[in-house]
Amino acid sequence: MKNALVKTDFKFPGQKSVYHGKVRDVYNIDDELLVMVVSDRISAFDVILPEGIPYKGQVLNQIAAKFLDATSDIVPNWKVATPDPMVTVGLRCEPFKVEMVVRGYLTGHAWREYKAGKRTLCGETMPEGMKENEKFPHPIITPTTKADEGHDEDISKAEIIARGIVSKEDYEQLEKYTLALYQRGCEMAAQKGLILVDTKYEFGKIGDKIILIDEIHTPDSSRYFYAEGYEDRLARGEEQRQLSKEFVRQWLIQNGFQGKEGQQVPEMTEEYCNSVSDRYIELYEHIVGEKFVKAEGEDVAARIEKHVTDFLNNRKK
Repeated sequence: MKNALVKTDFKFPGQKSVYHGKVRDVYNIDDELLVMVVSDRISAFDVILPEGIPYKGQVLNQIAAKFLDATSDIVPNWKVATPDPMVTVGLRCEPFKVEMVVRGYLTGHAWREYKAGKRTLCGETMPEGMKENEKFPHPIITPTTKADEGHDEDISKAEIIARGIVSKEDYEQLEKYTLALYQRGCEMAAQKGLILVDTKYEFGKIGDKIILIDEIHTPDSSRYFYAEGYEDRLARGEEQRQLSKEFVRQWLIQNGFQGKEGQQVPEMTEEYCNSVSDRYIELYEHIVGEKFVKAEGEDVAARIEKHVTDFLNNRKK
């Protein structure tokens, strides 16, 4: 797993600070740009797993870059350049403290709440008599708070506005952007024989301008079903064929790990990590519809450092 980048500690020109997230390391350049390095770390159940997955960062970064470019007519986004296959450089802005989760189908968290007898989620009503994985009459937005630490929490539009987390005017614009982005994502997925089941978007602001930030439509932030066989599986009450990192969660569950206290992460052998890498590459090729080209270089960190440093220095010329 020598090609897996799990830790970064760069010193880029103009660097003021760095934030190490679960998967992404974000470097602040002159309070103007952010250099987002998408590492090969993998997390599940809010736990960073001990081994990295080769090429996972490249997969996520390149999917996000393609979808940012493909939706820039809907909403301006933060992306300035991708100087390395694992890096996006973008505009620094003030992030909204909510994540806009949009769901087209009753699955995952929404299904668990529904099965427990709830018929509203984040102030949105879910119709009676629905089955798991059934399509909603129309997509619903179920925002969550963006927690600095711990778990994100469900919250309603009314509560977001009442607590002053986002102004009414801004929130209504975020809703419009979210639904338009999801619609575009669904159309692009359908062209590849996929269903974009649910996803999340994050936004920020530069002055009065709302900007789409972070990643979009990747298998880490979205759930995809295969369109072929969807109706038959739904009718028979069978699980849908998914294109997401759900397979990693299932492997952990089968091996007795769900992130609870006292549980040990099962051993992640080189063979297992390479198999997960193969799955991520398969995800890329399905979602993007192109052959994945592995970025070369034995020393991934050195390659990234050179590409980003060259980009930042050339900007100042």
